[in-house]
Amino acid sequence: MNKGTIKIGVATAAVLFMNTAAVAGGDIMEPVVYTEEPAKVVDWTSKHKFFGFSQIGVKFGDGAKLGDDAEIGFEADRIRLGWKYFSGPLAAKVFLDFAKDGTDNGGIGVPDLVKDAFISYKFDDAAVLKAGVIKTPVGMGFTIPGWNLDVIKRGFDKKLAFERAFGLMLSGRDIGYGNNGKVDGLEMGHERPWKGFGYDLMVSGATGRSGAVNDPGKANQSNAYMGRLMYDWGQELHAEVSYGVTGNADGDNDSTTGEDYKVFNAGIDSHFDRANVKAEYYDVENIRGVKGWDMQTLALTGTYYLTDTLEAAVKYIGGSGDKGTLSADASNIYLGLNYYINPKNNKMDRKSRRARNRHRIQVNYVLASGDTSDFDQLDAGAFYAEDAVLLQYQFKF
Repeated sequence: MNKGTIKIGVATAAVLFMNTAAVAGGDIMEPVVYTEEPAKVVDWTSKHKFFGFSQIGVKFGDGAKLGDDAEIGFEADRIRLGWKYFSGPLAAKVFLDFAKDGTDNGGIGVPDLVKDAFISYKFDDAAVLKAGVIKTPVGMGFTIPGWNLDVIKRGFDKKLAFERAFGLMLSGRDIGYGNNGKVDGLEMGHERPWKGFGYDLMVSGATGRSGAVNDPGKANQSNAYMGRLMYDWGQELHAEVSYGVTGNADGDNDSTTGEDYKVFNAGIDSHFDRANVKAEYYDVENIRGVKGWDMQTLALTGTYYLTDTLEAAVKYIGGSGDKGTLSADASNIYLGLNYYINPKNNKMDRKSRRARNRHRIQVNYVLASGDTSDFDQLDAGAFYAEDAVLLQYQFKF
């Protein structure tokens, strides 16, 4: 027997001895077992997404809006660039609109050029905390992204929303029926077809960007409080109700007569195969802090894909307003066609529409009816007092 074999034998015997009870009744030598979990390594990787879109339009019609004299008007509704950031439970978004003023801060503390600038922390799908400049959660149509609109203009009810504001928001989505859709922490509307309940609760500074609130010139002159409750059942149903109030809506901190602006909104959005229908109602009080300056609006929208690339769209928006001794009722009806250039696929569902909208041409004929001149004096935002033809090209990446 050589020396190498002897060494191996001695080592093996030693190992066996350490795992065997002593002959004379000694303690049993148990093998070492590690019961603690190894420390988890924190994933510090991050994901960045750069995105943007532009909407370039032409308007035909002599005086299509009161005060407009050009028979052909050129306008850019949105020229936007932004980026998103994700790292674990953290997310952030910055969104800039180069069709807006880069110096006027709209009373919220940052220039109008800055549309979104916020961070978020996702504790759970049911609890996401956001802080910064955020799209406010009142108004179903307002929280639909601008590149995802059925017709070229949102309608004159957009001015009734609070627009963006600087504040804190607690949100939840996809609650009650398990995980049915992705929640990434940047949600501001009903972007995806979840199942179950959702909510938003927000407190902010002044809402001076709203068309219904005067610019106070100071970001923290007043506070606004908003809440929204949603229910989703996949593609077939999205329903929501929201309410908000903002103080000192006349923009004058020394005013003794300025009223709080109050907004109630309810909406339904349903998608069935090639068709989509929406209904939305606003009831607002004390526009710009003026007691009795009230308005109610109803918007009904329907779309249907005639082919894989051509979609028909119809939108009715009617309003009834009061301001002192002035009362008026009027409406705009949009008749439209949306042509999708080189769409990613031929899927028609609400989620896939986000990809189809990358290259789109829209044409709308707007019919104006009712007490149009009186209603225009109610300062009703994007209201057409006379018939008009609108054309828009959209590019998105």
